[in-house]
Amino acid sequence: MSIPNASGSASPASPPEPDLKTVRKAVAASALGNATEWFDYGLYAVSVTYLAQHFFPGEHAQLMALLTFSVSFIFRPLGGIIWGPMGDRLGRKRVLALTILLMAGSTFCIALLPSYATIGVAAPIILVLLRVIQGFSSGGEYGGAATFMAEYAPDNRRGFFGSFLEFGTLAGMAAGSLFVLLLQLGLGEQTMTDWAWRIPFIFAGVLGVVGLYLRSQLDESPVYEELDNDGQDKSVKEVFATLFANYKKQLLVLGGMVVAVNVVNYTLLSYMPTYLQDPVGMSPNASLTVMFLAQAFMMVLIPFGGMLSDKVGRKPVWYFSLISLFVAAIPMFILMANGFVWALIGLAVLGVLYIPQISTISATFPAMFPGPVRFAGFAISYNVSTALFGGTAPSISEGLIGATGNTIIPAYLVMAACAIGFIATIFMKETKGASLRGCGLPETGADVVLDESELVSDAK
Repeated sequence: MSIPNASGSASPASPPEPDLKTVRKAVAASALGNATEWFDYGLYAVSVTYLAQHFFPGEHAQLMALLTFSVSFIFRPLGGIIWGPMGDRLGRKRVLALTILLMAGSTFCIALLPSYATIGVAAPIILVLLRVIQGFSSGGEYGGAATFMAEYAPDNRRGFFGSFLEFGTLAGMAAGSLFVLLLQLGLGEQTMTDWAWRIPFIFAGVLGVVGLYLRSQLDESPVYEELDNDGQDKSVKEVFATLFANYKKQLLVLGGMVVAVNVVNYTLLSYMPTYLQDPVGMSPNASLTVMFLAQAFMMVLIPFGGMLSDKVGRKPVWYFSLISLFVAAIPMFILMANGFVWALIGLAVLGVLYIPQISTISATFPAMFPGPVRFAGFAISYNVSTALFGGTAPSISEGLIGATGNTIIPAYLVMAACAIGFIATIFMKETKGASLRGCGLPETGADVVLDESELVSDAK
């Protein structure tokens, strides 16, 4: 059965829309969980120097610490493969409760981990295992949170409400940077190196408990609850069969767009503290100050990027961002090598140009799949692409700079990623204002499909 959606009128069988207060609670619960995830990742990124000293002996300690950062991304696809179908079978809420516990708990355990000097080679091995757990849990966290938020948000304001998930991303990373910076300023570099670097990792456990409480106070998403029980009780094998038989194009398109969004993300927000210290030559405090100010500036702009996409569409804002970053990457990286002020300007410019992508992820990506396979499709495609191209960007940049001496290498990676993202965006369906209800493939102006037997014809 299909219900016309173009007029925006609700069908008699449609569930009541959540009130604005409930939507805001769903947004807050999703955003805090995402902030916890990115607090963990951002904290590791800005603490690379301390982690290298404590867990990796030898002249390649910093590179080994960055490679350990990348390890978690190898296991994100496994997390997506397991958590995604579980989220489509058991519900978004249950999976998100488990992922935030695993993610925050593994970060908390890093604070308790003895150093290489104390337990020898067991220290880096355990650190790698904890990063594996972080990656596995993150494989379900981001896709689940974005799906949960998108299904709660009103169709015509999905860009605005969805942008707060990415606000949480930057808030988490900025909080990680600010926390470490304040500790460095208050306690001094030597105290940080000795023991105080562990304090922010302890705080991650607190964030996880708060996020779990907020999520426990919410009902399952109304879009998920409307799905037929038969669709919710599919086996993992059946979810995979439906996804890969009917939605291969969507998997590839999303994967290509993720190449752009995550290579830029991890280059600008994860690798940048290391890059500004070596090879640019900034002090740790200066590099963290640049990062915090740039992230705070981007946070202010993110909701406006989401609002803009609700008005003009997802595709136009993505085209603008991809083309602009391609053009500006080399000039801005050259500018950043000239000192504190120029680094701040260059990073701010690239951050502003990145806003149209990051602010619309949560509105764009969940809408690329129908309800019965939405969590699985998003989680698998997103995490496979992230593992291959996003999380490896910092270590690739570091390795190539060391091998070639060319400090503009990160700009080349950004340009290549944006070219791939541009091609993928061409094949993306516009979903501004589209309903996420039912079993059909969302698209602007399309009907709401409630009969799952129409999945195949709708996907083509």
